[in-house]
Amino acid sequence: MHQTHITTRRRVRLSRWLATAVVAAAGAASVVALASPAGAVVAPNRIQRLTSAQAAALHSDLRAGRLSRSTSSLQLCRAAKLRCDVQVITSKQTAAKSAPALLTSAAPPKSSGVQPNAIAPPVGYGANELSTAYGLDSAPSRTGTIVVIGAGAYPTLESDLSIYRSTYGLPACTKSSGCFKQVNYKGGAPYAPATDLDDQFGEEDIAVETALDVDMASAACPKCKIISMQVPLVDGFYGDEQATHNAILHFATGVQTARKLGASAVSISYGYPTDSYADSGTVAKLMTQPGMPIVSSSGDSGFLGQYSDQGDTLDGTSWPQDLPTVTSAGGTSLFPSQTARKYSETAWNGAGSGCTYDVAPAAGQPKSVSDHCDGGRAASDLSAVADPYTGVAVYDSYAPGSGVPYGFLVVGGTSVSSPFLAGMYARATASKSVLGPNTIYTAPKSTINDITVGSNAPPNYCPSYGWDVQLCVSGKGWDGPTGVGSPKGLAPFARASS
Repeated sequence: MHQTHITTRRRVRLSRWLATAVVAAAGAASVVALASPAGAVVAPNRIQRLTSAQAAALHSDLRAGRLSRSTSSLQLCRAAKLRCDVQVITSKQTAAKSAPALLTSAAPPKSSGVQPNAIAPPVGYGANELSTAYGLDSAPSRTGTIVVIGAGAYPTLESDLSIYRSTYGLPACTKSSGCFKQVNYKGGAPYAPATDLDDQFGEEDIAVETALDVDMASAACPKCKIISMQVPLVDGFYGDEQATHNAILHFATGVQTARKLGASAVSISYGYPTDSYADSGTVAKLMTQPGMPIVSSSGDSGFLGQYSDQGDTLDGTSWPQDLPTVTSAGGTSLFPSQTARKYSETAWNGAGSGCTYDVAPAAGQPKSVSDHCDGGRAASDLSAVADPYTGVAVYDSYAPGSGVPYGFLVVGGTSVSSPFLAGMYARATASKSVLGPNTIYTAPKSTINDITVGSNAPPNYCPSYGWDVQLCVSGKGWDGPTGVGSPKGLAPFARASS
C-alpha cells in the first residue's frame, strides 16, 4: 500500500461519528467505545439498524418522495474531506446536540460479529426498480467490461458485491468465474489493507463510494464483467496542488490501463480542481479513448459558478467531467408515476452544472449548448437518479477502523449516476466512434427522457449574475442540472444495431 498516511485528524472524524457506538436493532442496543491513536475515548455515536417494519415504511416514503420529512442526508465525502460524490441518509436530527444516526438495514455478514435481532430489507431503490425506470427490462442482455476507478483497499468487496447481487436476483459475479477483478491503477495486484488506524478510517469512509460503484454497474449491466481499479488511498483526499496533480495522473493512468484490460466503459466518481495540467498535455491524451466511454460525476454542490460575498467565484467545475472526451453525469430525483414508463424525474437540486471556458465543447456537443458557456465546455451531458432522498440501496461491510459494518445503506449523489450510466454504455456495445458524450447529443429525442422541472441554484440566481438560466434550471431540451435528460434504454449510448 502507498505509505503516505492520512494523519489529519479531521479526516477521521466522520467515520468515528458514523461508525459506532450505539447499534439499535429490534429495540435492542449495544454500546462500543472506540479509542483514538492517542488513547482518548471517542464519544459514543449512533448507527440505527432498522427493523423490517421501519425499513418498509421508509421505502414507502422514498417512493412517495417524502423521505426528507423523516430523515436527513449527510454529504459523506465532503464531511470526510474526500474527493468523491456520495451522500447517505441518516435519521432526523431532533436537537442541536443530538447526532443523527446512520440508517442501515439487513444483517452484516456473520463473520463481522454483529448480530442484529431482525434482518430488514434494503430501503433504497434496488436493481429491479432502476431497470424499469431506465428502460432496461426489455433491453438486450449483453456482456461487456466495466472499470470503476476509486481509492484505497477494499478486501471484502467481492463478498459485499455478492450480497447485493443475490439480494436482487442478479447473476453471481466472482473472481473464480472471471467476472470480478480487483487491480491497482497500473494493472497489478490490489493494495493491501491499511495498518495505520487513520488510514483504516479513511478506507472505511471511501469504501461506501467503491461499493456504490460496483453495485450500480451491476444494476445497469448484470452480465458485464466488473473491474474495481484502485489508486492510492491518499488520492481520494483533498491535498495541495502537487498531491492533486499526482492523483489526477493516477486516475488518468488508470484509464489507459483500463483500455489495456479490454474495458467497454469506465466510471470515475471523483472530482478535482481544473487547471492546465488536468485539462491538457499528457493527462488529456490519456483521457482520450475513442470507443471506450468514460463517465464522471458532475458533482453534488449544485451550480458551480456561484459567487461569494466578496465577488469571488466559488468552487468551479471539476476534473475529469469537464473534459470534452468524458461524459458528465448529472443527477435527478426519481419517483414512481402512473405513466407508461412507471417513473418520472425532476432535476436534483444538488446536481453539478457549470462552464469550463478554457476547454473545448464536449465531443458532439452542439453550438446551441456550448454557447451557454461562451463556446466552452458546458456540463452536464446526461443524467440518472442521484438525489439521496430518492436514493439507491448499497451494501458495504468493510469497517477496518470502527469494526462495525454498515450493511445496506441509502446512498445518493452523482456517484450513483456515473457508474450506472457507464454500465449502460458497456451494455450497449459502443461503436469505435464513441468519444465522450457524442452519441448522447445525436440520439433521437424518443430515446431520451427530457426533464423539464427542477433547478440546482436559488431562484433567479443564474440570470441575476449574468449566466444563462439554462445552466441552473431544467427546461425543454438541454439544461445544466440534467444535460439532455436521462436515457430510455440503450439507444443513446451507441449505434442502434447490435
